Amino acid sequence: MTETRDVILDMDTGIDDAIAILFLASRPHVRIAAAGSVHGNTPADAAADNLRRVLSLVGLPDVPVAMGAVRPLVRPPHFAGEVHGDDGLGNTTGGTPAPGANTGESAPEQLVRLARSAPGRYDLLATGPLTNVGIALILEPELPRLLRSVTVMGGAADASGNMSPLAEANIWHDPEAAKLVFDAPWPVTMVGLDVTMRTYLDEDAIARLAAGTSEKAKFATAILRHYLDFYEMISGRRACPLHDPTSAAVLANPEYIVEAYAANVDVACSDDARGTTIVDRRANGRPAFLTREPATRVITRVDVERFREDLVSTLLA
Repeated sequence: MTETRDVILDMDTGIDDAIAILFLASRPHVRIAAAGSVHGNTPADAAADNLRRVLSLVGLPDVPVAMGAVRPLVRPPHFAGEVHGDDGLGNTTGGTPAPGANTGESAPEQLVRLARSAPGRYDLLATGPLTNVGIALILEPELPRLLRSVTVMGGAADASGNMSPLAEANIWHDPEAAKLVFDAPWPVTMVGLDVTMRTYLDEDAIARLAAGTSEKAKFATAILRHYLDFYEMISGRRACPLHDPTSAAVLANPEYIVEAYAANVDVACSDDARGTTIVDRRANGRPAFLTREPATRVITRVDVERFREDLVSTLLA
């Protein structure tokens, strides 16, 4: 029997974050308990609006949404309108107000409050820059023992970066916060570019979605147009990687995982290597002075065909 999970979302809600929510909300054993926005794909206020839009679409308008950090801990913010559109959802919102309203809390405060209220209950899914999570660690140093798990879409072990030759975008946005997160003594699962760049929504899947009549399929098809335009310029294919949906799948259904290993992960913060995740796999033969046990599970391969079929079937339903 699949374990029930109470999940807190932390998202810079762009196109693939939205697809991740559509998938996660369909899992009968997953309850989305709360959501927080963060800068990244789009500004934090727009990301919060998009969270409310997508949660309403999947029938979860009462999930509390807290706006989070508007910028990284140290550096200026950087947004990805060329990838996700100026509104974060492929320029589909047309300036229409999002339903509902944000809570009065900040996203880090909401995360800390919920974790304190029920130690060991909540799983955190972070698919944007890790600024909120870093701030929450500063607010509550005991947070690592209060959360059940942390799944991060970010980083790269053996793959090339997508914001620099070595750095993945979410980690690059706020490497100082990411370093806090990976240094903390809690069970982190890293779903990085090693796996997400091989987990593609291919042309056949895109065509099936475009022919779908469900609200989820129509919404996904609309927001994916801009995303596909971007990736077509890069690869020549009208297909796209499933970064955030893969991390949601790994959290919700660990049986998708085919290969993974335990390692310590550090984050480079200097400008020349900004955002590079340094993965130390010397767990079994490390020098005696390295006493830290591996804290991060690095996912390297998932069952792409099974996940893609489950995702498309979910969106068509």
